[in-house]
Amino acid sequence: MKKLLLSLLLLQSLNAFAEIEIYQFKTPELELRYQTLTEELRCLVCQNQNIADSHAELAQDLRRKVYEKLNTGESNDQIIDYMTERYGDFVLYRPPFNVKTLILWIAPVLTLLIGGIGFWSLLKRRETNITEQLSDSERAHLNELLHAKTSDKT
Repeated sequence: MKKLLLSLLLLQSLNAFAEIEIYQFKTPELELRYQTLTEELRCLVCQNQNIADSHAELAQDLRRKVYEKLNTGESNDQIIDYMTERYGDFVLYRPPFNVKTLILWIAPVLTLLIGGIGFWSLLKRRETNITEQLSDSERAHLNELLHAKTSDKT
């Protein structure tokens, strides 16, 4: 058991030797553009992280590609176009509104709308079921109680 724990600790400590990426930028504006772009692009491995925060090898490759394209003088739009052409709209955290991504934009609204209609119809059905279950004498007694309460308040 001790050997197993020791080997697990040893494997975990190997992460300390992981390569740290350090990129040198010509200007602070270029570095800001790099940070902005890497925060806008989704890691295709992790899917819930941007490539700036991901430790996946693909994210490292994408960061390197962004750095290279920035240094060759490409604009942010050109870099984003390159990434979406290669990996699809899924690589963007904010996909564009088009035919391919229509369901992404409309699904939340449709879900709320369908849920609201379902909840409203459930309440209406329940209301009619309660009043239909009462006999005539029970309705009369209920009306007497309601009128007695309203006359007590005045």
